Parts: sequence; structure tokens; C-alpha cells
Amino acid sequence: MNFEDLKKEWNAESTEETNISEEMLKIKQARTPIDIIRRKMKHEFNYQIATLILMAAIPYFFGFSANMKMIYLVFYAVTCGFTAYYFFKFYRFYKNAYDMTMDSRKSILWFFYEMKLNIELYKALTYIIAFIGLAFIAVYLFVEKASVFARILSKLSPVYLILNCFISILIIGAITELWAWYYYGKYLNRVKKVVDELDFEH
Repeated sequence: MNFEDLKKEWNAESTEETNISEEMLKIKQARTPIDIIRRKMKHEFNYQIATLILMAAIPYFFGFSANMKMIYLVFYAVTCGFTAYYFFKFYRFYKNAYDMTMDSRKSILWFFYEMKLNIELYKALTYIIAFIGLAFIAVYLFVEKASVFARILSKLSPVYLILNCFISILIIGAITELWAWYYYGKYLNRVKKVVDELDFEH
């Protein structure tokens, strides 16, 4: 092997080492937003458990009648059922996210797509709970405040009711999307930026 061949081999090895170090630098850049997301997931899990426990006391706090307490318990059980499914998925992902090794592009890709899926589940759960809450309020007004509820309905046109429902859905949707982006989405976008850069290099 002559001097020129040795020089080419040396340059090739130097380039490979540079590429590896740049990739590792980008992988390290993904660690910070991933750590923030994992920390927020832990806080959110605790907040939601505490909220569910507090919700169990609502009938006693507002002095519901015996019939209304039974109706509330049905709505509460449905809410807990949907939440339990989400908690199971959420907690399993959370545990796997802490067990993964943050040293490869494959790990970051896994976290990115799994977290994206969990955000969609999170938003879906928020929509479901919001609509369960609205349904309960309607039932409460119909059962406990029947005369007041009937008088209000008689004064409202069907067009107004439909428009009001449509605006309520838009508001719930906007709040859900903005909260999901503020709490998780903006950090996941930083992870996506690293993933895109790593994909571009490959």
C-alpha cells in the first residue's frame, strides 16, 4: 500500500468519525425535550389521579339528591372507564420511555412516534370527558331544574341551540389542541427537528 492509499484511508476514517460525532451531538440535543416531556407526563399522571379522586366528592359537595347521585355515579364510572384505558397506555409508554437507552436514532424515532400517538389519545380522552361533562350538566338541569330548563328551552330557537352546540364544540376543540401543544407538542416538535436532521443525513 503506497502513501496515497494510506492518505485516502486516513481521510475516510476522519470523515466517518466526524459524521458519528455530529450524529451523537444531535442525539444529545433530543435528550433535553424528551426529559421535559417525561417529567411533564409524571406530573400529569399525578394531577389526573388527584382530579378523579376529587370528582368522587362532587355529589356531596353540591348536595345532590339521591337520584342525582346515582346518575352522577353512572357518568363518573363511564369517565373512569375511559380514563383507566388511557392511563394504562400512558403509564406503559411512560415506563418504556424511561427504560429506553438514549443513544441511537432508532430510540429517538420510537419515542417521537409513540409520543405522537399518546398525544392523540390524550386529546381524544379530553374530548370524551368534556362531552360527558356537558351531557351530565344537561341531565342535571333536566332532572333537578326541570321547570327552569323547560322555560329556557321554550325561549330558545332550534337554530340558536344548534349554533350554541357548534360554538361549544369549537371552543372545546381549540382549548384541547392549544393545551396539548403547549404542554407536550412544542417539545415534541424539537424532537422532530432532530429526527428530520438525522433522516436528512441518512
